[in-house]
Amino acid sequence: MRVASTLLGLALFAACSEPNQTASPQPAAAPTLVDEQLQEAWDLGYMAAVANPYATEAAAQMLEQGGHAVDAAIAAHAVLGLVEPESSGIGGGGFLVVYEQDNQRVRFLDGRETAPAGATADMFMREDTEMGFLDAWQSGNAVGVPGAIALYKLAHDTYGKLPWASLFEPAITLASEGFTVSAKMAGYLPQMAQISRLDENPGSAEYFYPNGVPLQAGSTLRNPEYANTLQRVADEGPSAFYSGEIAAAMAAAAQAGPERGTMTVEDIAGYTAVERDAICGPWRDLNICSATPPSSGAMQIMMANLYDELVSESATQEQKIAAFVDAQRMSYADRDYYFGDPDQVEVPVEQLLDPRYIEARGANPTAPNATPMHGDPGLVLSQDSAAIWAQDSTDEAAGTTHFSIVDNEGNAVSITMTVESPFGSGRWAAGFVLNNEMTDFARGFDANAPEPANMIRPGARPRSSMSPTIILDSDNELYMVTGSPGGNSIPAYTAKTVMGIVDWGMSVQEAVNFPNIIARGDTVRVEIGREPGQTISEELTARGYNVQEVDGENSGLHVILVTDDGLIGAADPRREGTVMSGKVAQ
Repeated sequence: MRVASTLLGLALFAACSEPNQTASPQPAAAPTLVDEQLQEAWDLGYMAAVANPYATEAAAQMLEQGGHAVDAAIAAHAVLGLVEPESSGIGGGGFLVVYEQDNQRVRFLDGRETAPAGATADMFMREDTEMGFLDAWQSGNAVGVPGAIALYKLAHDTYGKLPWASLFEPAITLASEGFTVSAKMAGYLPQMAQISRLDENPGSAEYFYPNGVPLQAGSTLRNPEYANTLQRVADEGPSAFYSGEIAAAMAAAAQAGPERGTMTVEDIAGYTAVERDAICGPWRDLNICSATPPSSGAMQIMMANLYDELVSESATQEQKIAAFVDAQRMSYADRDYYFGDPDQVEVPVEQLLDPRYIEARGANPTAPNATPMHGDPGLVLSQDSAAIWAQDSTDEAAGTTHFSIVDNEGNAVSITMTVESPFGSGRWAAGFVLNNEMTDFARGFDANAPEPANMIRPGARPRSSMSPTIILDSDNELYMVTGSPGGNSIPAYTAKTVMGIVDWGMSVQEAVNFPNIIARGDTVRVEIGREPGQTISEELTARGYNVQEVDGENSGLHVILVTDDGLIGAADPRREGTVMSGKVAQ
């Protein structure tokens, strides 16, 4: 049975991994297109929950052709880079977690952007003062070497069943023939003209603000430059992107003024996506599996088990919410302090997830009116402190996308992709925007203080809140695929779906719709625009928490749940995602 029931021990599991149909210009009628949906389980059935109808359809096309979930993910993201450039694209990167149904193994592929060789720890400092985020965001130093195309290739080489070139056909067709501008994309543009240089930078100004006017929702938009870039990648492979004219265009955009960056064609040519061990840990009778650092996926295991340390079986819903808040506060404090690029610093993930540390951490939750501080698993486990870093409170903007896919054979992909802030750096090259991922590093620097774990280092990958997650049942069979965009709020958004479905008695859609609650640092942010958000806010305030009420949140949760009766999928109503499913006869 794929249901959670008994409480297992908290011993940490070992890491779970080892080393042509085209889209129409308008989204076609889907086999099934709903927000929440029940279908037969994955014996010849598939499901895709993706952030935009065009991209959902592209994924479904690949799955209808017998493609692997990875094939569908690549096709979907190539489309998202066109129709949702405010959130992700080939000028950025991301993380991909895969469940292999035949051997019940979870693997993690890291396509996170890297710092150029010319990056320095103080590149966002001006006379001992940290640059404001808006200035840093728009600077050339904000651009990291994009990882998306290399991630596509690594994933396709490992899992792909369909021809490489066929995966780009839906996006190329849409870019050439045109697509309808969504309300989400159009809604950003007036504000972006006020706070960024998107309406001034060469390329992006003409594309997003034709004749000086921001694109309107419902208008038809073509991007032949993007179509040409993808066609070259389809025909020539990743070398077309990481060398030659496209690479030169990216380097030139990063090096352009004002605030010139250092990224070179040599930096771009040297990029590689890598496979890392996924991390899996038990919670009750489930195995929560996610991406290791530089991702924050391990927080899903941390929060779930801290939650159980803080809540009793007889707890009321109000008490459960308070326990969820406290579990977040402690997990974020540990993440903010210890996580960085594992190729540059030692990240004590196993120690942070050790049941002895979880128990000790849960025994001393931070008082509601106090500032959460990191713990020290080294002292708990061996009397040898692990706390060697400076404090770091890196802030991440919410310009990201997440999608979840299960293919006809039961393989699954949880993938989160980003350009960091809305429209990334706003710098344009070869039909797409470049990321501003370097602002995900600790931007402040003091040469006389200890280094933060997430310090800017040449070649390093910045810490990310992205947490693509796959959950297995007690038999190591697929149970849930989940994740979200949302900057620093991603771990909280994602954990809400896990708590909601497993512990709070909610359906998949109810868990996605439930008010978002984000508890990082001194403030607990509560989404009061959705019921029962206002009640939750008042209850937490009465308990002494510093509550910030917000009307809306920027989550984009896409979740698939496997039940004995079939697949249930849900898309977040806060964005434009959809769910499609079908069944392919063999």
